[in-house]
Amino acid sequence: MSGRSGAISHTTLHEATKGNRLPSWETTVEFVKACGADPAAYRERWESANQAVRSPGTAPSEPPPPARDQGRRLRPAYLAAVAVVLVGAAVLTVVAVNRGARPAAQSVAATSSPSLVAFSPAECPVPATNPPWAAPLHEGDKAEFVEDVTLPDCTRVGAGETVTKVWRLRNAGTVPWKGYSLRRLDVTQQNHHCQTISDVPIADTQPGETVDIRTEVTTPRKPGLCYVRFKMVDATGAIVFPGNRPINFQLIVG
Repeated sequence: MSGRSGAISHTTLHEATKGNRLPSWETTVEFVKACGADPAAYRERWESANQAVRSPGTAPSEPPPPARDQGRRLRPAYLAAVAVVLVGAAVLTVVAVNRGARPAAQSVAATSSPSLVAFSPAECPVPATNPPWAAPLHEGDKAEFVEDVTLPDCTRVGAGETVTKVWRLRNAGTVPWKGYSLRRLDVTQQNHHCQTISDVPIADTQPGETVDIRTEVTTPRKPGLCYVRFKMVDATGAIVFPGNRPINFQLIVG
């Protein structure tokens, strides 16, 4: 798992499974990614767990007690919080191991998660990973990536600039795209992120047609690598291609 992650040590991942403390969100992200999925479905669970362990006497930053005292000092709410996050991660491990099989639709909900890990320009382009197989939301629907019309991966852009990103996609299925959009996965945007709108509209597109999808991107003032991902959703906000890789842009800032 450490090898798959490339960003976190074997020791840290091992400690995350022991239940002595709640793993940090960054560790949880890497754990889930190493299992071959995205962390989205687990952010809410982690936040709830973090609130539980922040209650008086159980701050998440406190060191774990000696082994002989763990059973007495760790409160039930704390243990439950840790279990909620790690049991979910264990489920993702099963999905990753059985990637050749077709998991049930509910098993692939994690493909819509944010990418919260910081990358460096040296890592550009960030390798794409395939989510677990899943059928499209609407039978016969299919999307094909055609090209980056503007700002191909690893384009250098100045800090604090606003630029326009354009992707070109083809409706390669039999379902008209009406009211579709690209939804940003990391919707809680921080100062070190590239800023975009959360939902990028897609013009209505008939089967066989291509469409250019554009969004304004404002780069942060700090140099680094912007790696921003989107998933296509329909007019109801449901992800239409849970088994497809996210649409992304990768910009080197500075």
